[in-house]
Amino acid sequence: MMRRLVQLMLGLWLYGATMAMLVRSGLGLDPWDVFHEGLTHHVPLTFGQVVILVGALVLLLWIPLRQRPGIGTVLNVIVIGLAADATLAVLPDAEHPAVAVLLLAGGVVGNGLAGAMYVGAGLGPGPRDGLWTGIVARTDLSVRAVRTALEVTVVVAGFALGGTIGVGTVVYALAIGPIVQFFLPWFEMRPRVTAPAAA
Repeated sequence: MMRRLVQLMLGLWLYGATMAMLVRSGLGLDPWDVFHEGLTHHVPLTFGQVVILVGALVLLLWIPLRQRPGIGTVLNVIVIGLAADATLAVLPDAEHPAVAVLLLAGGVVGNGLAGAMYVGAGLGPGPRDGLWTGIVARTDLSVRAVRTALEVTVVVAGFALGGTIGVGTVVYALAIGPIVQFFLPWFEMRPRVTAPAAA
């Protein structure tokens, strides 16, 4: 259990840090972060605080969907936002295109690695992931339809609020799935199978 918790915490912290890298790149954010950044233009909260607030509100939507959060779900709500703000406090905006590209590449790959780490720990999905899995479980809709509808909704809303859409948004959308799939076998923790006692 301790190994799972350590992997979970490292994954969540890295996830928040790589979100900040994408923000500082200025080349575009993933759909939910377009929404988070857009909200920062209209509320007196930092980017990380908005991430925490939205995560908590999304978690409330689990109630009618009868989703059960794990310890990883609760920590996800808190740690990612704290890590994002801590990284933004020390990481300046990219002032050169090459630096922006490096931040984008590192942010996307690091985000995929981080996702594999916290998902692989098996201690509960993030609030946003649990939202679409809950909707899929309670409806006859496909995963593709639900995820697409949710992500299009948040990216359009985020853009309308002033969030950043760019080449990074497209790169993230195309690359994040394969990257997580690549790293997940390294971090996926399966329950130990106890050998039956000798007769």
